[in-house]
Amino acid sequence: MSAVAEVVSTQAEAEALERPPLLVIEPLRAFLAEAGFGDGELIWRRIGDGHSNVTYLLELDGRRLVLRRGPRPPLPPTTHDMLREARIQRLLAAAGVPVPQILAVCADETVLGVPFYVMEHLDGVVVTDTIPAALADPAGRRGLAFAAVDALAALHAVDVTAGELAQIGRPDGYLTRQVDRFATLWPTVSRRVLPEVDEVAAWLAAHLPASAGSSVVHGDFRIGNLMLARSAPAAVEAILDWEMATVGDPLADLGYFVATYAEPGAVVTPLELTPVTRGDGFPRRRDLVARYVDRTGADVSALAWYQTLALFKAAVFCEAIHTRWLAGERPGDTFVPTLTAGVPALLAEAQRVRA
Repeated sequence: MSAVAEVVSTQAEAEALERPPLLVIEPLRAFLAEAGFGDGELIWRRIGDGHSNVTYLLELDGRRLVLRRGPRPPLPPTTHDMLREARIQRLLAAAGVPVPQILAVCADETVLGVPFYVMEHLDGVVVTDTIPAALADPAGRRGLAFAAVDALAALHAVDVTAGELAQIGRPDGYLTRQVDRFATLWPTVSRRVLPEVDEVAAWLAAHLPASAGSSVVHGDFRIGNLMLARSAPAAVEAILDWEMATVGDPLADLGYFVATYAEPGAVVTPLELTPVTRGDGFPRRRDLVARYVDRTGADVSALAWYQTLALFKAAVFCEAIHTRWLAGERPGDTFVPTLTAGVPALLAEAQRVRA
């Protein structure tokens, strides 16, 4: 058996590998059977474009499920917390936010080696490099982008002043902690010295804006993390990937959304995961910001700072992934080698945006 395998049948096969697999079928089937999903043949397929956590479509006894787990250990502390992510989604569902229903959570690491959760499968579409036929006309393209903005504005309107949602983060000092945390992370996740890291971090710290308030912050809000209805008009069925969710400054989400949104003439960076929005008929970044302001009344005069923060954080995250690849932890990955140049590109764009 290969020293690196994604999926194996038994725990004995998993233990024979140099690096742990991502799925071990027999203990997973036992868990799913005990949870009441059936005990037939388990069919699996990896889905999604994420480069951090891992998502699988499972088919069992005629039912489709989605399993989400962290990457192979070792994992940095406080990251890839599937139990927290599942809990947040349940709280958000109760608050009326469109998220997939969490069906089962497994904290027992003897099943897959890490905690994971199972959620409902939604028959929608995630837009990356192609557009659903129903949304391919100019009205559909505008509607797609504006539906994303409206979903973000609605998320930021959720009450976080009381209840369990108020406990998922600390809004006071959020921006300062973000800058300090990611500036401190760089030397722990990187094998190289890039002077732009310290330059951008120093600029962010010196130009810290007054916070725009507090809300649920998704942390990775972009079109590629939305499940859209297949039919027109464009509608968001679910917001996906809540790994980095917290309570903090809502403009952190808007800055990230704008920084990840591809438009004609914009610099290509590793954040551009839905390149179709460069095409004709899609709104520009300024149009998305205007729509958000119309929906929320937000003061976006300091938005360039939030965009710079988003690019800086992305550079640190991408560098951590790149370093794991250099260590041989992501063999066969075709995206990560591009981060050799991609991380400096993110830092260069952060310097351009802040100017």
